[in-house]
Amino acid sequence: MTNSRNTYCDYIVKTIIYHKNKVKMEQTQNTALLVMDMQVAILGMLPDAAEIIGNVAKAIANARDKKIPVIYVVVGFRQGTPEISMNNKGFAANKERFASINAEEFIKIHPDIAPLANEVTVIKRRVCAFTGSDLEVILRAYGIQHLVLSGIATSGVVLSTVREASDKDYRLTVLADCCADSDEEVHRVLNTKVFPRQADVLTVDEWQSTI
Repeated sequence: MTNSRNTYCDYIVKTIIYHKNKVKMEQTQNTALLVMDMQVAILGMLPDAAEIIGNVAKAIANARDKKIPVIYVVVGFRQGTPEISMNNKGFAANKERFASINAEEFIKIHPDIAPLANEVTVIKRRVCAFTGSDLEVILRAYGIQHLVLSGIATSGVVLSTVREASDKDYRLTVLADCCADSDEEVHRVLNTKVFPRQADVLTVDEWQSTI
């Protein structure tokens, strides 16, 4: 009788471990971490960028450790910004400023979270990570179905990418403490009331514990 109980208990333990491992595998397979708009020039607009840089660095290290692809997305234009239409209210207001800056310098990612030589960086032309970029081609090539989002601003690239990626039927996770916005209330509302309708919203530590 004792042997039967031990065998049954061993079976239960192994089953639990199997299902835990299966869940973790599902969280890493076909998954990519997007690091969006973490450019030196854009980070400089935040009053305190050190916290988000540290959290994104942690997310990147976690992804690399779990063999999850890290894909960088930057916003950028050709010299003279021929891509900016005067019909676009947001970008047109800054067309002259963008036209006067060094295009290559503008897209540089902060050195603390810079891509490795084998990691992809895509250049977008608008707010959303998909617009004007070859991101979707890269995702198809990698077989990605689940996107983990980080970057700035919460009300900019993160919101726009959540909306479009959801419409494209990607599974989504937003790392709330790996995003930031100049308006803290907007950041809070998006992460607590808007994003949960289309994505899982986690901290970087919570995400790490799931994989």
